[in-house]
Amino acid sequence: MGKTVKAALFDLDGTLINSERRSMAAWSMLLDNHGVVHDEVVLRGFMGRRGRDVLTERAHLFPGKRIDDLIEEAFSFHDHPDLPDIVPVPGAAELVRRVAAYGSPVAVVTSAGRDWAELRLAQVGIRDLLETIVSAHDVSVGKPDPEGFLLAAARLSVDPAHCVAFEDSIAGITAAKAAGMACVGIATTHPGTELTAADLVVADLTGVDWPLSSINDPAV
Repeated sequence: MGKTVKAALFDLDGTLINSERRSMAAWSMLLDNHGVVHDEVVLRGFMGRRGRDVLTERAHLFPGKRIDDLIEEAFSFHDHPDLPDIVPVPGAAELVRRVAAYGSPVAVVTSAGRDWAELRLAQVGIRDLLETIVSAHDVSVGKPDPEGFLLAAARLSVDPAHCVAFEDSIAGITAAKAAGMACVGIATTHPGTELTAADLVVADLTGVDWPLSSINDPAV
């Protein structure tokens, strides 16, 4: 690599935890409750993005409904007993620990709310290794806009060009690249063939080294 990688910025859902199937099931329940016809393509539109942004774009499907009420309703489904369990992505906790042990700062940039992030990161056992969390409420525009990644880099006092982002979604990869960062795509929610905008694509985080040696220079 032509530039020294100084920081690792991780997405949460689909990157550190396998939760996207659960999220898609909850969004499907919301759409069903309001008689909105949907398929996999419609549900994939929620992946990697703030629910508020997606619902605002699709407000015409919910006439007379407030976005805040729709979000609250969707999150109420997360406790449904029929939803898939949430488990760590293989290798995720180990990689975060490896990055922190090396002395590189670690951040999480998520489209989820802070309470969700705090809970899930604590369950994985890596919350205390993070220097900052950028959640849905910390930005005015969510992914694929780069605001969240740029804010995390600023909080870490690291040039975005010296950061590597880890992302599972197309929206997240787009945001990371727009921020000027190198990006590792994790094929947990999309086939690797759909993540070609990333500099490196892996099946999961098992065996990923730090510092990275097999990724393109973000400045190239």
